[in-house]
Amino acid sequence: MSKRLPTSTAGSLPKPSWLAEPETLWSPWKLEDEALIEGKQDALRVSLQEQQQAGIDIVSDGEQTRQHFVTTFIEHLSGVDFEKRKTVRIRNRYDASVPTVVDAVNRHKPVFVEDAKFLRRQTDKPIKWALPGPMTMIDTLYDDHYKSREKLAWEFAKALNQEAKELEAAGVDIIQFDEPAFNVFFDEVNDWGIAALERAIEGLKCETAVHICYGYGIKANTDWKKTLGSEWRQYEEVFPRLQKSNIDIVSLECQNSHVPIELVELLRGKKVMLGAIDVATNTIETPEEVAATLRKALQFVDADKLYPCTNCGMAPLSRSVARGKLSALSAGTEIVRKEL
Repeated sequence: MSKRLPTSTAGSLPKPSWLAEPETLWSPWKLEDEALIEGKQDALRVSLQEQQQAGIDIVSDGEQTRQHFVTTFIEHLSGVDFEKRKTVRIRNRYDASVPTVVDAVNRHKPVFVEDAKFLRRQTDKPIKWALPGPMTMIDTLYDDHYKSREKLAWEFAKALNQEAKELEAAGVDIIQFDEPAFNVFFDEVNDWGIAALERAIEGLKCETAVHICYGYGIKANTDWKKTLGSEWRQYEEVFPRLQKSNIDIVSLECQNSHVPIELVELLRGKKVMLGAIDVATNTIETPEEVAATLRKALQFVDADKLYPCTNCGMAPLSRSVARGKLSALSAGTEIVRKEL
């Protein structure tokens, strides 16, 4: 982007009450069939308008078109049985009932491409689209077919690559892969997780990003954070390998976290989407608080590679709080732009 310090969001924004239950993560849709398609499009328009009014530079659909950040994509693949469910431990943090891989997984049709085309028609701004990453996908399923996390990840990477290429053709400027699992399974990340991610971006000409955070502000995540001590150094395990990867942008959590800011130095040369908004609290940051976070980051990332962002998605927050946080992100960024 030509604009210095372009702002963006990490992912989801609150859904309107006509589409899903407010302030509820992964709420079921309230509409069906044609009404659901129309409702998603209306919600996308509203989400886009709120981003634009807040001054966000790189906009998204606010994830109005996906119910769950992983399973909404998987629902469109063959080889996964959503009726045959098992309870598994998600990222070593909480138990969840998940679908089962029963056969070879394949993508036979686009998942989000029509939604992306619709978003592209609504705005001239750069747009970003989020997809689940291969490692986080395998951690959200029970595998009764491949019996290998690595093999399943490579199959998912192939399906993601097909989707990503069609999203690029639809006019998406940045394709982001959500990989919170990268903060947990360090050996696997370095052994094959980043390689699988690179398979997912193979052949793309648009910019690519990987989003690695400490999760939504839900109890399972906030409880986990309490066990991590005074310094959260998980990024130290994967950033050196990511710095050498083909991924263009790394999106990370910073605001109100215990991540030592100097770890950003490990990504030197990459673009960094720096989380300057805490999504685990209803307290709206002041512009000066955002600016202070960005100033610290600028010690470790070049100004032309810093993208102010949110820590994670904001789906569980109220719309008014989310609007306030987006406005604070823009206002805080403008303070630092003027200082540069």
